[in-house]
Amino acid sequence: MAHLLNKPVFFSTLLTIILLSSTRLLASYLSISPPLIASFLPLAPLILYLFYSISKRSASLPPGPLSIPLFGNWLQVGNDLNHHLLASMAQKYGPVFLLKLGSKNLAVVSDPELASQDMVFTIYGDHWRKMRRIMTLPFFTNKVVHHYSEMWEEEMELVVDDLRNKESVKSEGLVIRKRLQLMLYNIMYRMMFDSKFESQEDPLFIQATRFNSERSRLAQSFDYNYGDFIPFLRPFLRGYLNKCRELQSRRLAFFNNYFVEKRREIMAANGEKHKIRCAIDHIIDAQLKGEISEANVLYIVENINVAAIETTLWSMEWAIAELVNHPHVQCKIRDEITTILQGMQSLNPTSTNFHTYRPQ
Repeated sequence: MAHLLNKPVFFSTLLTIILLSSTRLLASYLSISPPLIASFLPLAPLILYLFYSISKRSASLPPGPLSIPLFGNWLQVGNDLNHHLLASMAQKYGPVFLLKLGSKNLAVVSDPELASQDMVFTIYGDHWRKMRRIMTLPFFTNKVVHHYSEMWEEEMELVVDDLRNKESVKSEGLVIRKRLQLMLYNIMYRMMFDSKFESQEDPLFIQATRFNSERSRLAQSFDYNYGDFIPFLRPFLRGYLNKCRELQSRRLAFFNNYFVEKRREIMAANGEKHKIRCAIDHIIDAQLKGEISEANVLYIVENINVAAIETTLWSMEWAIAELVNHPHVQCKIRDEITTILQGMQSLNPTSTNFHTYRPQ
């Protein structure tokens, strides 16, 4: 049990046990009743821990609110450690200040210049070189861009057709985020798995988006795995960590059962005649050659589902919101597009090179 406790807590607890065992001796020597001594003894570890923390606080540490034993500053910040709270604390304690969350020290840097000095870079070793090479071939070459450009345009045209042709859109409107979400999922899943979702009502699409939503909710919440901060309570405070692990296991099983294994079966059926058609074929081929593990394959798929879809969707949603909120920008862009198209049905990457207007 001692390895679960930090040193001040362990020694103050040990001292309390010694004091409890010597209660009778202290009572006879100080002429104080044993019950009275016993009533004060439970406070001993807290008092000792407080004095230890204050005495050990180095003058080189940044300022911060006074912490209490075991819990640190949790009573001040609670579960709401958001940027507004941190900004208000920075006004009081300065651009760099210290918070204690349980047994952990948390340095908060709110000054951009100081934050740039705190950047930490990991070693760019063999593993990352290998991963970069494996991922570059199916995603980041000119050949890939040219190969998939028609598919990208096709998916974008489907969005425009839906907006233009659906009667319900004209009368009821729509949540454009959902249609853009389907477009981005189809673009990435066609590149990744050579498959797409039929509509927003596709059960697999609903399941995939639900998994990503749950992941984003957990990642952006202010919940903690409290056992990381209060070590001796770690066996009992694992709720947040268990939620994350349970969600991850379900996500990985979903990607593996419905997409990765299907590509494996196709590759195995074709044997040596199989032609690589999508990104997962490249990744599985690297795994079959022993360059990466099966777990690496699933984690790559999981990361792409967030990095290549959700972040792009947020950017597009923000851009459309800015256009809606600035009608004069809409008018200028519409006039420029009309001039550039000159009878063409749609824009393409080549025509966008002629754009001269840039919103200020």
